Amino acid sequence: MVRLIYSAICSIDGYIADSDGNFDWAVPGAQVHSFVNELERGVGTYLLGRRMYETMIPWETMAHETTPHEDPGGTSVSGYSVPGGPSVPDEFAGIEAATVEFARIWRGIDKIVYSTTLNEVSTARTRIVPRFDADFVSSIKSGAVQDISIGGPTVAVSAFAAGLVDEVRLFLCPVNIGGGLRALPEERLDLQLLEEKTFDGGVIYLRYAVR
Repeated sequence: MVRLIYSAICSIDGYIADSDGNFDWAVPGAQVHSFVNELERGVGTYLLGRRMYETMIPWETMAHETTPHEDPGGTSVSGYSVPGGPSVPDEFAGIEAATVEFARIWRGIDKIVYSTTLNEVSTARTRIVPRFDADFVSSIKSGAVQDISIGGPTVAVSAFAAGLVDEVRLFLCPVNIGGGLRALPEERLDLQLLEEKTFDGGVIYLRYAVR
């Protein structure tokens, strides 16, 4: 059965960005990134707000960044050349591998961007829709063969209100930021815990079914 999934990396107090829009504290390490990649392999369509889409655009070309096998002068880490050959810490090598793999996954997923200001897109398999329409999303869901993922809390609010969200997947970072952009809507949600996992560094993954 195809699921509509809302996923977010957020602070322990439930925000995906602080009041200034910063989310540098949410950058995943290699272990979390690899886990996310495995989850995203089952996704066939992304529903994205404009800001989330613009944040994700760099993944379109990141798959073509230099890899250690292509760089004769050193080893690259996330697109940056590191002099000295293969003596790069395993953590950096793991981040690079996970980054390149996620970029490949991103490029293979259909993307619907909700925006009234964008006139064109710079990524493949992407179309712009001016506003969220529950019936339209329901029709996509009924005809899909892979899961659908929502990216961005603003779009998610509409999907929750329409009763379309089947699962919530949260990655809680061990930081309290005190305010900003909320990961979840300001309304009651009844959730059933399906899975939990703790990663090195204190990030906790929680997967819920929406009742």
